[in-house]
Amino acid sequence: MLGEDLLMKSVLTLLAIISALSFTAFGQKAGAGTRADPTKAVHDAFDRLIDGIKQVDVDKVMSVYDNSPRLLIFNNNGTATQGWDEVKRINQQIYAKLSNVTLDITGLRIEMLGAKNAFVSCKWKQTQENNGKLESASGRMTLIFKLVGKEWKIEHRHTSPDKPDPSLLFPSERQPGL
Repeated sequence: MLGEDLLMKSVLTLLAIISALSFTAFGQKAGAGTRADPTKAVHDAFDRLIDGIKQVDVDKVMSVYDNSPRLLIFNNNGTATQGWDEVKRINQQIYAKLSNVTLDITGLRIEMLGAKNAFVSCKWKQTQENNGKLESASGRMTLIFKLVGKEWKIEHRHTSPDKPDPSLLFPSERQPGL
């Protein structure tokens, strides 16, 4: 009887140890019941882009873009720019004249399109000095991100002004709310 009690205590102790080890190993690996935000890495890349713009830092801004000839930018002025090298060249020319940049982002939305793609959309309002002259603009932006290696990179950006020239719109689109 004494031997059976000792055996039972040993088995229960062993089960308790196994249970504790299993909980620790699996709980920590899975985040101990918490779930990681799948958009966090994309959000971090977006924040680097915004910080680079505010700091007028071409290299920081360009580090968020996919260094590819397929990079495609639809600019706020209606033009398009293709290729990382061309985007950098243009940004270098523009940024050389800028100072005192402020940029406010509202309505930020990040949607995962699978494990390796995401889109970001927002409204923006930017003020800056261009050769000492104050400028202000606002609009909407959509960014398409893809996972390149272990980094999220922008492969496409589309910006449009908040208040486009009404003469350039279809008459059917000149109604508020469209």
